[in-house]
Amino acid sequence: MATALRLGTRRSALAVAQSSQVARALAAASGREVELVPIVSEGDVSRASLAAIGGTGVFATRLREALLSDECDLLVHSLKDLPTAQPPGLVIGAVPVREDARDVVVTRDGTPLNDLREGSVVGTGSPRRVAQIHRRNHRVTVQDLRGNVDSRVARVRDGELDAVILAAAGLRRLEGTAADLQLEELGLAEWPTAPGQGALAVEIREDAPDELRAAIALLDDESTRIAVAAERAVLSTLEAGCHAPVAAHAALSGDDLRIHAVAYALDGSRRVGLDRTLPLLPGYARVPGSGNGADAADDANPIVRAARAGADVARRLLERGAADIVPRESTP
Repeated sequence: MATALRLGTRRSALAVAQSSQVARALAAASGREVELVPIVSEGDVSRASLAAIGGTGVFATRLREALLSDECDLLVHSLKDLPTAQPPGLVIGAVPVREDARDVVVTRDGTPLNDLREGSVVGTGSPRRVAQIHRRNHRVTVQDLRGNVDSRVARVRDGELDAVILAAAGLRRLEGTAADLQLEELGLAEWPTAPGQGALAVEIREDAPDELRAAIALLDDESTRIAVAAERAVLSTLEAGCHAPVAAHAALSGDDLRIHAVAYALDGSRRVGLDRTLPLLPGYARVPGSGNGADAADDANPIVRAARAGADVARRLLERGAADIVPRESTP
């Protein structure tokens, strides 16, 4: 009998929920049992701000160390928290279908973010959301926030905070977490979210067995991979970390890819934005399980074309002044 596949995951309820989702799909695709291997990172035990301990990439670092040292066979990441630089020896084997990419405002009484009164306290740990909150409602006070989804929602329920901003995807994966509270869904046109938000990445070693690579490839969604390739190219070309005040959302419509990207000043006082539509290859067949498609060096590869489009959007943002307002990191 084949040994169980070991899937490394953080211990948070959200990480376990999304890893379990992938584990079930992989078990069905491979015919092998998949067991979760809990892994603890500094980001899980430290209460310091993410910026102080190295940004959201601190979670991925420990997981990747575990994968490289054979503590597990694969990882599941929230793609928005994954640094854009791919470490040697590891590859993204699949990007499953994306969940809702929007942010939501969680309140007790359903008051829209625009209408929260002066002095209301809104919690978030994201500089991008901080900037967007200031632009939407300058009367509120923003409080830095750490902790899992449950603890953030509880602070609204208990009255410590008037609102928190969370990813819709996380709340959907943790169904019922905020069932007694009110949600305001923020449209992507006026409130674009982090590159890769709502998407997951399944990471494996480069030398993973062909059988495992083939099974994981069956989880891949080409349309999602194309869109997030464009979004993450915006981030990497801006040389901004995954915790920077940068928003980028891309979506396929037929054979066209639309990219909406915005760079914000940390205090929300300035923004530089751009929309661009790129025609991808006519008649491109988005076949589930086809992995990366054409060779990465091939200009006909729509994933490569999408990444180039994202990089071009970022360069245009820089020309328009994004370099003056976005803090850069040497390693995004």
